[in-house]
Amino acid sequence: MIRWLILVLYLCLMVCIGLYCRKKTGSVNDFVLGGRSIGPWFSAFAFGTSYFSAVVFIGYAGQFGWKYGISASWIGLGNALIGSLLAWLILGRRTRTMTKFLDCATMPEYFEKRYQSKALKIAASLIVFVFLIPYTASVYNGLSRLFESSLHVPYIYCIIIMAVFTAIYVIAGGFHATALNDFIQGIIMLIGILAVVITIVNYQGGLSSAVQKLAQIPDDAGNVGTLGSLFGPNPADLFGVIVLTSLGTWGLPQMIQKFYSISDDSAIKRGTIISTVFAVIVSGGCYFLGGFGRLFCTTDAADPSKSLINVVNGKLEYDAIVPSMLESALPEFLIGLIVVLVLSASMSTLSSLVLTSSSTLTLDLIKPALKGKMNEKQQVLWIRIFIAVFLLVSVIMAANKNAYITTLMSISWGALSGSFLAPFLLGLFSKKITPAAVWACFGFAVCFTLVHTCLFMMGWFPELTAKAAALPLPFTITSPLNAGAFCMLFGLVLCPVVSAFTKVKDERDVERIFTCYNGENA
Repeated sequence: MIRWLILVLYLCLMVCIGLYCRKKTGSVNDFVLGGRSIGPWFSAFAFGTSYFSAVVFIGYAGQFGWKYGISASWIGLGNALIGSLLAWLILGRRTRTMTKFLDCATMPEYFEKRYQSKALKIAASLIVFVFLIPYTASVYNGLSRLFESSLHVPYIYCIIIMAVFTAIYVIAGGFHATALNDFIQGIIMLIGILAVVITIVNYQGGLSSAVQKLAQIPDDAGNVGTLGSLFGPNPADLFGVIVLTSLGTWGLPQMIQKFYSISDDSAIKRGTIISTVFAVIVSGGCYFLGGFGRLFCTTDAADPSKSLINVVNGKLEYDAIVPSMLESALPEFLIGLIVVLVLSASMSTLSSLVLTSSSTLTLDLIKPALKGKMNEKQQVLWIRIFIAVFLLVSVIMAANKNAYITTLMSISWGALSGSFLAPFLLGLFSKKITPAAVWACFGFAVCFTLVHTCLFMMGWFPELTAKAAALPLPFTITSPLNAGAFCMLFGLVLCPVVSAFTKVKDERDVERIFTCYNGENA
């Protein structure tokens, strides 16, 4: 009853905020960007809560904490330093300045106006809509697993309920509602993570005792001591996870568009600090917590109360690790807080995803097709309709409970950041990046991700992995994680190389665009 009471109060608060903010969403600019007037605290918390969701707390923390032990904490630090601090320092001011100068509301619109190509906008819109769906499904997946474990609500019902509540407050309040909710959700996340980490560590007799116990457990290769070491059993693969989860934010439209809405440069400076501290606590705490998973769970089928082996397919249920830890160690009121914590993180991410996807589809595909025949109210209406459609499609995909959270997220981030990171980032700094280079990044990332996903789903990689293990390679790209990281890094090479052999469309227009960085216009 305590868990349900906390949950119901929280959901009612979210809906009330959405209805309250409805009067502030009269125009498209208000609904999508909050009128470009969001302050540093709201902007930083919106960035952080969109970054970290049930995908991190349930999926990534569980799986990588199990694989790498205490060294999984490096992923959280990478998220804070690369995914938050450097992202704000390098992208924040330039993104806000150029997108305001170009009057862009979405990332596809940026590609159209920065590279003088409507075709690029259409292609980017389709990539956004298609590949945000598996990410949304992964959020539902992680959230529903915790609800199923702690509240004993069937998995499919959890997904449907969360979709309905997310739809209510996003459709009603738009960006203003998501920003205010993100701030409240961020505070809940900070308090919850700190409380859970302290409780879990104390449950094992303190930090030094917990690390010593962990070091005595063999890793997946049978080696003892690696799970309690600084860099873990597989530093190379750990690096791939850090790249995917940290550098990936630089090319995700739902993250980058947070910079569009910031009020001024001073807000960016303060937001940088706030966002980084938030990431250290939340992401660092999640992965640190996940590192102790083996102290609470086992793969021994003889102990069904702690075993993570799926009796149907015989696979290790990584996504059940964190829920099992919480049920074992936390008192009742803290489990209620954690349910709200994960719900907070997930709903903030979901709201950002659906708002990004629906606004992109409306403003970058539907509106141009109608050639200016849509007024402001009609545009907002269509955005709201596509929010509902996007959530419905995501629910259908998430209904496949057998898909790992990390796999779904890796597919999404690999395609999106592989396509957008290099041309967006380099386009902010260099006048020499060409439309042909953007097309090359789009084509490579999408094709590579689709082919890799098909091979992975067909089970072709076990044999390839065995052969690759005999080669002197630092890591292989047979896993979706490493494949996603490879897409991002390769794009940073591909984009300038193609630009060196091709030409910009209109040099005078590029010069005009870069005047936005002049002192009087910055």
